[in-house]
Amino acid sequence: MDTPIDICLVDDHAIVRQGLKELLENLGNFRVSAEYAGGSELLHAFPLHPTPQLYILDYSMPVINGSELLKKMLSKEPDTSILILTQHADERLIIDLYKAGARGYLHKNCSAEELKTAVEQITETGYYNVEHIIRSMKQKPRIPDRDSILARITEQELQFIGLVCNDKEYTYEQIADIMGRVKRTIDGYRESLFEKFDLKSKVGIVFLSFKYKLTEPFL
Repeated sequence: MDTPIDICLVDDHAIVRQGLKELLENLGNFRVSAEYAGGSELLHAFPLHPTPQLYILDYSMPVINGSELLKKMLSKEPDTSILILTQHADERLIIDLYKAGARGYLHKNCSAEELKTAVEQITETGYYNVEHIIRSMKQKPRIPDRDSILARITEQELQFIGLVCNDKEYTYEQIADIMGRVKRTIDGYRESLFEKFDLKSKVGIVFLSFKYKLTEPFL
């Protein structure tokens, strides 16, 4: 039997955590290995060992909301995978969550199948629901400063950006294979872009390409 996907739940309502736990463990090969009633409680124990493959955070929590908690967690462990559950559908908020490093978001009215898909996609490909944000951003005006941005990006980094933005949602390991580079070199391209443009996640690279029309599908 395959090893289950370990998940940590953070929600200030015990009945919600219990319901989510039962739902997740009935949906697939998922195991809720830890749960916390709030951000302060989690941060006191964070980073957890063994490390959950996914954290599911409620956005609307007292003291430390999901957005603040996400930022604090990622400041300690940048590769942490976090899915935000929210009752809010505000596009600006959702974009800000992705830019802060969230791997996905779900409205609390989502179906069980959507929840299952989100968990599987985040653990398999790294992200969920990014295409929704990209579609909405295509309708917004772009800042005409492309040449100055391109001057700061090497040819290899530009190729890397194009593969990150590909709708096949390649992992960094797959990008390394496509570019004929070792994974460490790909990590170097990523970190260079993060430093140059103050980015914090793969989604930030997608936003950069969209904003300045750097690669397909934004050209």
